[in-house]
Amino acid sequence: MVKTILIIFSVLVLSSIGVWPLFHPGLHPTHDGEYHVVRFYEFDTVLRSGVLYPRWAPDFNMGYGIPLFNFVYPLPNYVASLLHFLGLSFIDAFKANLVIATVFGAVCMYLWSKDFWGKLGGLVSSVFYSFAPYRFVDIYIRGSVGEVWSLAFLPFVLWAVTNVIRKNDLRFLPLVSIAIAFLVFSHNILALLFFGFAFMYMLFLCHIYKKYQYINHLILSFVFGLGLSAVFWLPALVEKQYVRGLEVFTVDRHFVELYQLLIPSWGSGFSGEIGQGLSFQIGVLNIFVVILSLSMLFVWRKQKTKRKLLVFFLLSFFVLVFLMLPVSRNVWEFIPLMTYFQFPWRLLSLVILICSFLAGIIGKFKYRYVLATCVVFGSILVTHSYTQPAYYHYRDDNHYLSRSNFIHGTNSPGDVFNTIWFQQKKIPSYEKFTLQNQGTLKNVIIEPTRYQATVDLKDASTFLIHTAFFPGWRIEYLGKNFKLHPNDMGTMTHTLPQGTYSFEVYFADTMIRHISVVVSMASVFGTFVIWFKTRKI
Repeated sequence: MVKTILIIFSVLVLSSIGVWPLFHPGLHPTHDGEYHVVRFYEFDTVLRSGVLYPRWAPDFNMGYGIPLFNFVYPLPNYVASLLHFLGLSFIDAFKANLVIATVFGAVCMYLWSKDFWGKLGGLVSSVFYSFAPYRFVDIYIRGSVGEVWSLAFLPFVLWAVTNVIRKNDLRFLPLVSIAIAFLVFSHNILALLFFGFAFMYMLFLCHIYKKYQYINHLILSFVFGLGLSAVFWLPALVEKQYVRGLEVFTVDRHFVELYQLLIPSWGSGFSGEIGQGLSFQIGVLNIFVVILSLSMLFVWRKQKTKRKLLVFFLLSFFVLVFLMLPVSRNVWEFIPLMTYFQFPWRLLSLVILICSFLAGIIGKFKYRYVLATCVVFGSILVTHSYTQPAYYHYRDDNHYLSRSNFIHGTNSPGDVFNTIWFQQKKIPSYEKFTLQNQGTLKNVIIEPTRYQATVDLKDASTFLIHTAFFPGWRIEYLGKNFKLHPNDMGTMTHTLPQGTYSFEVYFADTMIRHISVVVSMASVFGTFVIWFKTRKI
């Protein structure tokens, strides 16, 4: 027990070393960090207005709004809102997201790896995970908070699956569902890659341990995991036809050369840049453990289960490396779904998890304590310089919330998430609605997704709503409810009748959003039933 506590404490301390610079005052410069700060503010604003699952960002797009949160992974936003409620600024909430996800992922990596390689092997895997170069690219260069969270939940999924199969513990089935759901909520793009790998891993373990009786149980847990997260991915999938710019990147420009994977490098640029572009290195010590694992295939000739385990992960490693190289271009063109990943080098996310797991084999060596000490400190020393930002921005939240380039755009490159009807405006919308004919408006209440007022009209009047149209906007007055429709400019117009009365314009759920909520609630019930049944076993 004491040894376990000591190792867990070591995991927490060592994983914290890699993110210690995030405790420094100010915001380190990243590709996406500043945009996340503004997104956190928008999400929190809508959430505080009483909308439990925000989908609309009211202040973006010159104040006309966009359905940003209908398509962007929600988990980091909810975490940021909670942290902001506890007193953190949105800048600090961004950094805290990265810290919490890193430490949580390190613990999950330890728990998963130790089931195969022992406690020492689990510690080694956890350190390799925490100090993988690509993780630092995500944290200190890209600022991809969603990917960092996704990297944390995959080992959680694999750990839960492993416990069901290896330990015959069906009590972990609900955890599989929950972990899958959080994987999707963390990052929708990586979720597809990680879900596929987790499913193959599940089938592989059932095969090598001859536990075929668990396949149906686990498939059901995977399905419930998708169901739990349906409130996010189902509307995003169906309603993506109503927004433009989702495919602003072409896969062909983002393949990497083999030397970029093998030779250590570091830069703060973007993919495709020459000189100080992004680092795509796998990592010196990660390559070392791959070579070490290959050699163990010959050493463990009589240990069939271990050899099969190594073959599965090594084969996965080399397939992923192949898919990142230009030579795999035909594969990406042949399988249309592959373009969903946007960047071939994004597969590094799975590569570093595989390498981290393989590093745990050191826990099975004769001189494991000496070797483990060497690789742990070596891993930290080799990559520690990557955790040092060149400088910090000493700014507060208002710096971003008051600047037009952050708050008046769509908060994404390439005008992403703007609706297909909307015609770009150059002047911000300071008024949410106006009357075209004479009339008076009073008792005006403007909320993020709801506008209310009392109108006094002597004649019927055209009512102009200065908000981008997207399915779900409705108007209600005199006991009647109407769907709103786009006008020629992509905003909304409605004819109000003569009289004095109150009206309300609000953003409601469409049929597919209602269905997604029902699916998620049904999956909650199904997961609870599984938990109730398995807790008695």
